[in-house]
Amino acid sequence: MSVAAALTLLAQSAPSAFVPLQSVCVVGTGTAKPAADLLRRRLVERGANDKSCATRIAFRPAHLSQEAFRIDRQAATVSISAASTRGFVYGAGWLLRHSDNLALSLSAPVSEKPQQSIRGTQIGYRFKNNSYDAWTPAMLRRRIEDFALWGANRIQIISPRSDDAPISPLMPVPPEQAVRDMAQATHDLGLDVAIFYPLLGDYDGGAADKAEARTLAAFLKTLPALNALYFPGGDPGHTSPERLFPLLDRLSRTLRARFPKAELLLSTQGFDARDLDAFHAALARRPTWLTAIFVGPQTRESAAIHLRRLAGRLPLELYPDTAHAMQAQFPIPDWHPAFALTQGREPVNPRPSAQADIFAAITPGTRGAISYSEGVNDDWNVHQWLAMGWNAGADIASDYANFYIGDPAFAAIPAMLEANWQGNPAANTAIDRTLKAIDAVHPAPWAGWHVDLYRYRAVYDALIRERLIRARSNQAEALYTLRQTPAIGAEPAVAAARFAYARPDAPRSTSLYQRLSALADRLRATAGMQLSVERHGASDWRRGANFDRAMIDLNDRFAVERDMNAALSFPTEAERIAALYALGDRWGMADFALYDDLGDPDNEPHLVRGPGYPGDPQLWRTAIDGVAEYTPNEGWRMAELSYAEALFEHPLTLHYEGLEKNRAYRLRYSRAGEDYSLPLTLTANGTPLPAPSMRATNPQRVELLLAPSLTAGGTLDLVWSRPQGVGGSGRGRQIAEVWLIPEPLTPKAKP
Repeated sequence: MSVAAALTLLAQSAPSAFVPLQSVCVVGTGTAKPAADLLRRRLVERGANDKSCATRIAFRPAHLSQEAFRIDRQAATVSISAASTRGFVYGAGWLLRHSDNLALSLSAPVSEKPQQSIRGTQIGYRFKNNSYDAWTPAMLRRRIEDFALWGANRIQIISPRSDDAPISPLMPVPPEQAVRDMAQATHDLGLDVAIFYPLLGDYDGGAADKAEARTLAAFLKTLPALNALYFPGGDPGHTSPERLFPLLDRLSRTLRARFPKAELLLSTQGFDARDLDAFHAALARRPTWLTAIFVGPQTRESAAIHLRRLAGRLPLELYPDTAHAMQAQFPIPDWHPAFALTQGREPVNPRPSAQADIFAAITPGTRGAISYSEGVNDDWNVHQWLAMGWNAGADIASDYANFYIGDPAFAAIPAMLEANWQGNPAANTAIDRTLKAIDAVHPAPWAGWHVDLYRYRAVYDALIRERLIRARSNQAEALYTLRQTPAIGAEPAVAAARFAYARPDAPRSTSLYQRLSALADRLRATAGMQLSVERHGASDWRRGANFDRAMIDLNDRFAVERDMNAALSFPTEAERIAALYALGDRWGMADFALYDDLGDPDNEPHLVRGPGYPGDPQLWRTAIDGVAEYTPNEGWRMAELSYAEALFEHPLTLHYEGLEKNRAYRLRYSRAGEDYSLPLTLTANGTPLPAPSMRATNPQRVELLLAPSLTAGGTLDLVWSRPQGVGGSGRGRQIAEVWLIPEPLTPKAKP
């Protein structure tokens, strides 16, 4: 026999790498029964016939670690071996994630166990949530099953009492029932049940503490199981460590009376520097009731600093914010204001590259993570954290496509969506390619709402790109016309500017908006997603209801109209011409101003940005671009709405070079952004300037004359600082626009 013939015979006799699952029997009893039943249901959903047994899947007990599993194949039998219910569930999940519809890819035995000991996510059945408060108990159970099949071992449920309305008008069942049902579903799969329990009272060490203990005891009686109770130090809550630790000592006894083995965890969220010192001083006394510390949003010290200060006394766990794109723990760096103004804080936000960077930066030394989620908008990120907790190098694109979509082509979409948000959308032609790519995805008949989630984002991105191109074109023409006022006169210039602004959006914008509307309504029906306050019952537009912002203005039309009317009211033509010309030259070109539109990544040339990703994913040492919550339709300019800020003690710095050494400069800046009331100081090359500490209006324009000695060296550093040691979010140092204007060497002649 020739070598070629031998190889052909060997190939024909070798088992295929693909196992057909069209006709399958799933067998599992005892601790394996929940996993076997779950796998059988999911395969039948995909079209499998479970009445005949061309392929047999058998669950077998084995001496493995608690969360490990092994998958073997002998002829037409696939064996899933594990030592626990959750181990069997993880094996079933691996099989589903590696099956292209009903073709399982299994070329060799598989043996896996997780790298991190805690892998979970949070579910909040509350009004603020952008999805889950509209879900039925059956939908919530399925969601927990999905997370289990992706390797979760702990589901954290927000207590019915939180920083929210007691009920949502969308709730199919009372929150107490939903929490109880979710706890039961979690327990049935062999996973840990955890509760996130905010402490919202004013505690005094006496009656208030006793009342909280009674409230907790009554709540614990309603739960079928509990493995861990999480108390945030703040966000929400406001109890100082001096009061908090005695309270938790009392509550720990209440907890262990009902669930003796339950863990108790505490975070440092919201603490200022003094409270953090008090917190660590209390930890040094080694409270025996405390199991671990968790670190999440609104924490002024990193996980690495926590680990150093803990010095091995307690484990550290992470509570990463996967839900939010701005004003958040992990803001999107250099996010364009057109996206930020419209898609907002809780958009559909797959960030595969960023999440991998975040994981690599903050997880070393920790025991794992429970992701902070506010609904389904961050579905990709939640799954990526579960997968990375199992295997830090996990690339979930193909798994996600197999598990939720049924078309391998989907695997490219999340990375494409992440790239959509890089740079100026008007110039980013990749946005249209992303939309074409997801339109070419063909989900399987059994696929649910997931593909619509990403289609909604792709259509939204394309709509903003299309509208921004037209908005900028209209504005450029309008402002150019106003700069021609000295030649054509006030009334003609205003008429021409109004004509330019009145040009409607392109027809494609209308068709994209119609698609967006249909997708939003479909996601409300299938995923409970509340993308509109009026249409879907969302609690607030900032809570994921960004459909309501899709058609806001993306230029300064309203502000310019207001200011044109003001200019036309001046008594003389010369005054009208001067005002209108200045309106068309906001950047100060006529004065040779050095201008920064802070918050617009393309137009802040003097901003000192800092290291950014991947080394600083929380942007503690990096300037952050953000937007206020208002809109241009309310009379704000785009440049007033966007701002740059820096967190906690890190300064916000603008750096100038090449200044004329014998010339004085005038500094003008606009302090605008969120409605913070926070004192700021401003220095120029280290010299304090007489700038107002508090903002009197929002926005507030400040103008100062800089002494020539400040710029005599040809360089200038402007530094805005906030008070030391402040806690909370660390935000509030927000500057929107800056002009550095050279003064004339000789006084201007009077007209």
